[in-house]
Amino acid sequence: MEPVAAVAGESPTTDDQAFPWGDVWGQPDAVAVLREAASDPASMTHAWLITGPPGSGRSTLAHAFAAALIAEPGDERAMHQVLAGTHPDLTALRTEGVIISIKDARALVERSYFSPSLGRYRVIVMEDADRMAERTSNVLLKALEEPPERTVWVLCAPSDADLLPTIRSRVRTLRLREPDVADVADLIVRRSGVDPAIAEQSARHAQRHIGMAQRLATDAAARARRDATLRGVLAVRGVGDAVEVAGAIVAAATDDAKALTAERDEAERTGLLRTLGIAEGAAVPPAVRSQLSALEDEQKRRATRSLRDGIDRVLTDLESMFRDVLLLQFGRDTDLINRELEPDLRALAAAWTPERTLTVVDRIGVTRENLELNAAPVLALESMLVTVASGRTP
Repeated sequence: MEPVAAVAGESPTTDDQAFPWGDVWGQPDAVAVLREAASDPASMTHAWLITGPPGSGRSTLAHAFAAALIAEPGDERAMHQVLAGTHPDLTALRTEGVIISIKDARALVERSYFSPSLGRYRVIVMEDADRMAERTSNVLLKALEEPPERTVWVLCAPSDADLLPTIRSRVRTLRLREPDVADVADLIVRRSGVDPAIAEQSARHAQRHIGMAQRLATDAAARARRDATLRGVLAVRGVGDAVEVAGAIVAAATDDAKALTAERDEAERTGLLRTLGIAEGAAVPPAVRSQLSALEDEQKRRATRSLRDGIDRVLTDLESMFRDVLLLQFGRDTDLINRELEPDLRALAAAWTPERTLTVVDRIGVTRENLELNAAPVLALESMLVTVASGRTP
């Protein structure tokens, strides 16, 4: 199906604030397309793909669309249930593992054939649809091609190129775009009350990813870690430096992942034990240990994904830094992401050739691919940093 372009713009108009679209920011054209589809069966499609870069609001838009589809117009109670994830006619999958498993995909397909129990439609939202392997994607094909009359699929991914052509041919694609740095900074100031200069810096460093910009703006330690990582990479001069900096990056990403997941892990464990009627500190009976083990396995998968995501953010930051070097090498200095490092970047731009900078940028991309193939993070980063030091691929 032909994609529908949606252009990022200013904050939603007063009309766009109508429930449930109020949390969708910076995508008025996309909201208009989906509102029309939800209210007019003639413009409705039963399989959608919402694409846009990380932080563009794909998931928020998908759930707002689900609320508009499921609830009768004006039924804010039902819409609240959908947005909270508690409505029986919504099935949402957001994987916290490395990939979406075939088991999870089959469960979604099975749910898609149930008739709506309370609402107008049954809606299946699959976030991170780009994390499906080919075999998993094939599980969805028939369900997307011939969904029941009152079932709607909404997939989310960074790009339609991240999905198989057979999937793309069965969905209507709605493409989102990133807002400007100034728009993201303004949103963060209004949400968090942070200093406008910090908000602008965070929006720029996050490359307009709203969630990441929010975190940088409100977490001084995260800003300091990012700065230390980039400066550490700039200081790499040999194999010894590469080994030391790679270890530091992985250690920082590991600590960050633990900080993000530890509190949630403990709350889940406590909640499960309470549900099973086991007092805090009491021994776990053998009969229920399998349930606790299953939870621990899921938490380990989530921790692995969180670590991978943390390292991927570092790689994104490094790409932005060497992209800045390339801009300086070609005489452009008005769109630098890492302005705070400009003196160091200018020195590097003068010392390196553009070919060497491109070699490093290419190696960062290869490192990302290797990590997706389960390469050891420390070894993958060491190899990349040797390229930084030498200008040659190991």
